[in-house]
Amino acid sequence: MSNDRDPAPGRDAPRAPAGDDAAEASARPRRELVAWRNAVFAVFFLSGFGLASWVARIPAIRDAVGLSTQGVGFVILGGSIASVVGLVAAPWLMARFGARAGMIGTLATASIGLVAVGLGGSLLPSIALIVVGLACFGFGNGAVDVMMNVEGAEAERELGRTVMPLMHAFFSFGTVAGAALAAAASALGVPISVHLSLIAALIAAGVVVAVRFVPLRPELGDLAPDAPRDPIGVRLRRSLAVWADVRLLLIGVVMLGMSFAEGSANDWIALAVVDGHGLDETTGAAVFTVFTIAITTARVLGGPFIDRFGRVAMLRVMAGIGIAGLALFIFGTEPWMLVVGTLMWGVGCSLAFPVGMSAAADVPDRADAAARVSAVAMIGYCAFLVGPPLLGFLGERFGILNALLVLLGLMVVAGIAAPAARERARARPPAE
Repeated sequence: MSNDRDPAPGRDAPRAPAGDDAAEASARPRRELVAWRNAVFAVFFLSGFGLASWVARIPAIRDAVGLSTQGVGFVILGGSIASVVGLVAAPWLMARFGARAGMIGTLATASIGLVAVGLGGSLLPSIALIVVGLACFGFGNGAVDVMMNVEGAEAERELGRTVMPLMHAFFSFGTVAGAALAAAASALGVPISVHLSLIAALIAAGVVVAVRFVPLRPELGDLAPDAPRDPIGVRLRRSLAVWADVRLLLIGVVMLGMSFAEGSANDWIALAVVDGHGLDETTGAAVFTVFTIAITTARVLGGPFIDRFGRVAMLRVMAGIGIAGLALFIFGTEPWMLVVGTLMWGVGCSLAFPVGMSAAADVPDRADAAARVSAVAMIGYCAFLVGPPLLGFLGERFGILNALLVLLGLMVVAGIAAPAARERARARPPAE
């Protein structure tokens, strides 16, 4: 099928690949593709599982080592910085060791970090050990984030249908499972060291089993140990060159705006209900629950809609829904307005991050995919890191509801930049 035909007006319709891509798409059996997709689902789940497991034990860790609230913030900041380092290092690690070994190595590093955090938070109380553990965990989880998104985009491309939002939903499923087990461990009086060590063992074993179903692909770094490789200087220049791609930066703008809205909701929505609208804490918690359900459900169901209407149309519609919902939340005067607004807010910002990852990896040169995903991931995660404290600063001076107006502007910008995510090519679904 030719790629020269333009999509229907107003639609960034998927197109069949040409040349080697088409041959590759038809050569891999469907059951192999499904196993690959499920393996990536598992890695997303394990990443969220580990994150929620330690986050849910923060109060107990704080009490065990006598950290102040500010001290907890600095410890978490150290882990966040390590995560950014992992994002930067991921393309090099993937090119050097390949996807399979890279994901095993990075999640193993994260698992070692969890063990250290557990030991430093209970058996051998030590702030230094916790910091070292969080650095390992942050680096490993940050690096695997890029790798699993690259793998997800590759599996999605060969499957010929959108599955990246569902993959990100599996990360959410992992956080729910991790938080639930952490709550059970706390209720049963399981020591932090035992709990996090068991979680680490499950993650390490899980990734070893899962990546067996990830295919080896030389273009993404899966070479024999003695195979020739590009010099590190060449690989570094290729990684830096992606930042000159205007289309990629615009994809980053989409992710920046929507990630800012998502991350800020996670940290401030309950407080905005209480302090901004004067409702009780129970209502605040309930409204936050509505947000988490909305964003997860939209990611589970969003793939077929993207395939039907295209990335650009869906991003624009989602931006409109998010803007309307956030405006209803900010200016609403009745509890039902807050609930409906929150629902629309969650749906509106649900797809930009996974769609942005797919769009970043959607290039003819598959060797550049990891560097491009790493670049937009850094942009997106900067929003998650910077957004909440910035809103706190603005909320202290102008009120939290007024501070949320910043999100409205960013959502508008994200909607305007949506055409950058237009699909370039999409493989046909493989034959049964």
